[in-house]
Amino acid sequence: MASKLLRKTSNRIFSLVRTNPNPNFPLKQLNLTACQALLSRPYSDVAQPVPIEPSLPEKPPVGGRTTNGKKTFGKGTTSSSSLKAAELAKFAAIAETWWDAEGPFKPLHVMNPTRLSFIRSTLCRHFRKDPLCPKPLEGLKVVDVGCGGGILSEPLARMGATVTGIDAVEKNITIARLHADIYKHFSLAQDSDPLTSTIEYRCTTAEKLVEERREFDAVIALEVIEHVADPAEFCKSLAALTVSDGATVISTINRSMRSYATAIIAAEYILQWLPKGTHQWSSFLTPEELTLILQRASITVQEMAGFVYNPLTGRWSLSDDISVNFIAFGTKNPNKVLESLG
Repeated sequence: MASKLLRKTSNRIFSLVRTNPNPNFPLKQLNLTACQALLSRPYSDVAQPVPIEPSLPEKPPVGGRTTNGKKTFGKGTTSSSSLKAAELAKFAAIAETWWDAEGPFKPLHVMNPTRLSFIRSTLCRHFRKDPLCPKPLEGLKVVDVGCGGGILSEPLARMGATVTGIDAVEKNITIARLHADIYKHFSLAQDSDPLTSTIEYRCTTAEKLVEERREFDAVIALEVIEHVADPAEFCKSLAALTVSDGATVISTINRSMRSYATAIIAAEYILQWLPKGTHQWSSFLTPEELTLILQRASITVQEMAGFVYNPLTGRWSLSDDISVNFIAFGTKNPNKVLESLG
């Protein structure tokens, strides 16, 4: 039933709206050669923010403006931080529900095993670790940018990584710390896991960590870049946090007609998996755009995979299909010096 609804909605949207690329990233200027080298393989992932005011869904931009009158980001955007106040407010409003597996973040909980599979596989291959050992990420310093309540940070710590989780929403960090410390206070519990209490949670931003000259073996930002004001500056910060020849993992939603039909119209308005207004279509990036942005920040994308949802099993899986949700793994060029931020 769900797949039938998605198909009908998708066909309707395709018939009404024509593809219109983000004016900030004209396809004719993209370095497609860099994208042709990408490897694809069966993997998966997706995102869930939350809006403050439900309104009509934003439509693809026309002439540099979205059809609801909001101008898309561009070169004129200036900010000391890549954060959007409205996006922070969305997450602050539902911070208490991060660990409610049946709450607003249920889709992320369901998707977590799949994105962890991609992260474990790519990091172990790059750092020559055994993905089958109990702690495959042992010895690696990892930062989870936009960690929320810690649903990704905790399993990364259990895999042996030394984890730092950062988020600009103080409520999120409070929830993450409380949940991680539960095991510390109940260490005799059968399912106790003291590794989670070693996570360093901080209410801060990637930009501020750069100012502190912090560096990590792996920098991870899942379902974050579509919520920042300046993706290019955000990626520069991620690159600055990554050690030479280190790894960067980013997941987001493709700016395609299919994503508008499924991630916005179907997910928010028909199936109501997400609150209305959660996503802004013009803030999505295509795989080519993300690859180019990362390339300019000295990060070379080595592998990319899509995330697809099976309505029959209720599970996400990794796929070659990157038309909606996708994840990218890249490495920082060891012999290239980053330009100063700002």
